[in-house]
Amino acid sequence: MVEIIAEDDGLPYSDVGAWAEDKYALVGLYDRLFSTGMKNKWPTRVYIDLYSGPGFVRVRSTGRMMVSSPLLALGVPNPFDKFIFCESQPALLEALRARVNRLSPKADASFVLGDCNEKVEEICAQIPSPSTGGGVLTFCFVDPYDISIRFSTVKRLSAYHIDFLCLLALHQDANRNIKRYLSPRSSKVEKFLGLPGWRQSWRAAENQRISFPRFLAEEYSREMEKLEYLPVSWDRMRQVRSDERNLPLYRLALFSRHQRAYQFWDEVLHYSSDQRTFEF
Repeated sequence: MVEIIAEDDGLPYSDVGAWAEDKYALVGLYDRLFSTGMKNKWPTRVYIDLYSGPGFVRVRSTGRMMVSSPLLALGVPNPFDKFIFCESQPALLEALRARVNRLSPKADASFVLGDCNEKVEEICAQIPSPSTGGGVLTFCFVDPYDISIRFSTVKRLSAYHIDFLCLLALHQDANRNIKRYLSPRSSKVEKFLGLPGWRQSWRAAENQRISFPRFLAEEYSREMEKLEYLPVSWDRMRQVRSDERNLPLYRLALFSRHQRAYQFWDEVLHYSSDQRTFEF
């Protein structure tokens, strides 16, 4: 186990809202349950972070430094065998590379520079092939600032034995920009859902007084079901709210083909209902 403490080490970091503490607490706990629970079932376990960032973040309101998702995965008690980090900003990816090399120099880590939607084949090429003795199980964290993750990217990765924990920016992006996304000139939602005819479905849902965030979440879950993932209801997608005005920001949704993953997720949600943040 690698004990990682966030500190200002002179390398770039990202500024985040205080609500990110909840997100990283949930993700970090799930990393631990997943890596430990699967260690004797899958000989090779892979972690992918599609929007990795630099590994350290700072809370804007308090100045507190925190370990973010890539390094949380690096520090689990039962380590992953392979790490694949994708980041579009060169300075942030190089900061992450430097931190990984310093904190866990023996980790088998690949660093992919660019938009994950454009680099998906490069990411797939880094996933190890199954050995004679067993298979490869991958956990992928999808953490965009908006709904920029294309469903085609998720679909391509789903060709592997892979679970997804997705941040669905349904409120902070989709609901806030609904007028722009409804415009025929916008293809953002079409790419997010992989559905060219989504506007017609939305009109039917709107007539039933279904909110735009819920509509997107349920359509997304239905598309994941077509990829043989188990159904995920709106209520099982963990909502995270802003600290300043208590407004909903996004939902964290787990997608897996195996019920055991949802048992892990239920443990995370149960624990988080009693405690806002977790100490690792």
